[in-house]
Amino acid sequence: MLNKVPEVTLFFWIIKIMATTVGETAADFLNVNLNFGLTGTSAVMGGLLLVALLAQLRSRKYIPSIYWVAVVLISVFGTLVTDNMVDNFGVSLNTTTALFSVALLATFGLWYASEKTLSIHTIFTTRRELFYWAAILFTFALGTAAGDLAAEGLQLGYTVSALMFGAMIGAVTIGYYVLRLNAVPAFWIAYILTRPFGASFGDLLSQPVANGGLGLGTVVTSAIFLLTILGLVAYLTATERRVAGGA
Repeated sequence: MLNKVPEVTLFFWIIKIMATTVGETAADFLNVNLNFGLTGTSAVMGGLLLVALLAQLRSRKYIPSIYWVAVVLISVFGTLVTDNMVDNFGVSLNTTTALFSVALLATFGLWYASEKTLSIHTIFTTRRELFYWAAILFTFALGTAAGDLAAEGLQLGYTVSALMFGAMIGAVTIGYYVLRLNAVPAFWIAYILTRPFGASFGDLLSQPVANGGLGLGTVVTSAIFLLTILGLVAYLTATERRVAGGA
């Protein structure tokens, strides 16, 4: 099995941040605009995610379309996990943030104890890939909780929250390129932070002006970012084919 995860390039981070934004706006669109409700939306997205992950696990190498469909769907589902806990079960944002932090750290601990590495450049066994996708799910759920906690629980607002998490990502970038921070923790810290950044940015664009947003709505925001993701994934797919053909 070849490595099942893409190289970490600028395209990777652009699509990742857009996927996190879609996770926030698409969940709101299905839940509110289409009146699926949290339970119905969770069931639909959970089924689609299962299909996507099975396709990803069955493939023997990184295929851009399959991989990024799984990322977008797990972004939506991770958002819904947090929303269900907060809205349906009354768990506070403080508690959900703490719970998913512990769950993510436990996943990393088990992954490292089993494989002696957390590097995404060595995802070439099914066990490592399962650890990888479990970690991805918890980063999305944690990011949703942390983003909502900052914007709503701490009443920082969407703009301040987006700027705050964006500054944190910038600090990690400087730490990696200037201070030579180890690549593995730098990647995972940045990956975690892109989720609350994307959630806050998505809310900033989609929420009504009266609520501190720009009023684009979930439909327009989701459509813009989904079309951009499709364009970038199509480009990456074409690039992969040209490289394979040249080889």
